[in-house]
Amino acid sequence: MSTPQEEIRVLVVEDDPVAADAHRLYVERVPGFTVAGVVHSAAEARRALDRMHVDLLLLDLHLPDGHGLQLARTLRAAGHHTDVIAVTSARDLAVVREGVSLGVVQYVLKPFTFATLRDRLVRYAEFRTTAGEATGQDEVDRALATLRAPGPAALPKGLSGPTLERVSRTLRDCPDGLTATAAAESVGISRITARRYLEHLVTTGQAARRPLYGQVGRPEFNYCWVSQD
Repeated sequence: MSTPQEEIRVLVVEDDPVAADAHRLYVERVPGFTVAGVVHSAAEARRALDRMHVDLLLLDLHLPDGHGLQLARTLRAAGHHTDVIAVTSARDLAVVREGVSLGVVQYVLKPFTFATLRDRLVRYAEFRTTAGEATGQDEVDRALATLRAPGPAALPKGLSGPTLERVSRTLRDCPDGLTATAAAESVGISRITARRYLEHLVTTGQAARRPLYGQVGRPEFNYCWVSQD
């Protein structure tokens, strides 16, 4: 009888308590992963790693007591070889290059959905299962390819990427949310079209909707951006 594979232990490092709790819930929803702990600073992360076994850091790069990559560098110098999935809103490719040398196996850009993080975790788990000696370059390439994210998912028929970005940006810029009518006026599209894009954002977990009560005529919904910034 084969021995069940041990779960991958993840330490969530995120200074924002709301985002940290969301990341914990996301990780716990992925089979094969368990949350070893949640900490909110680089110092707490170092102490946690000294007292428990952790396979993977889900590491926010902007911490109150230092940059996440500096934490990764310190851990490497101390002999910790824990892998890292970096969580950041920064788009600086120089930071990405530096992270590769410090054990960052994936980057997840904020804002992101559960589906995005799940894909990265599943790919990381697949990569960990590769073992033994490669028979050639193709096998090495296939092993490394498991870490690469797939291309952008196809949008539902009738939706376009540029318009989705405009609707998303409009919604992000309105903390109190928008109705489909207001979004349509702001973006310059019809109310029905705006509602389709807003509903797509709800389906992908990037927006939430709630009914507006007391309205005369057809019911309206208020849409709010909910992904972490």
